[in-house]
Amino acid sequence: MPVPPPPSTGTIGTEAVRALRGGTWIGFLERFAITGCLLAGYPSGIAFVVAIKGLGRYPELREHPVASERFVVGTLASMSWAATVGVVADAALGALR
Repeated sequence: MPVPPPPSTGTIGTEAVRALRGGTWIGFLERFAITGCLLAGYPSGIAFVVAIKGLGRYPELREHPVASERFVVGTLASMSWAATVGVVADAALGALR
């Protein structure tokens, strides 16, 4: 019999949200920094953003392993969004030149 996936709400979801408090602000700053790195022509700066975010969240993720999946998925979604905006904005600015 297959094991059902963990619920997105309830104890597990609540614990993950509680462990990753401040995620809205961190996500906003992360997207801004990644988009800025791409527009500035410094894509390797994205590695610094990811490293700072990972190191900053490490203690919380270590204490609450259930939050790690939410962290990884959220980071991937946030970075994908920011990279798309950065590439499209760079192309639009390049077309104006």
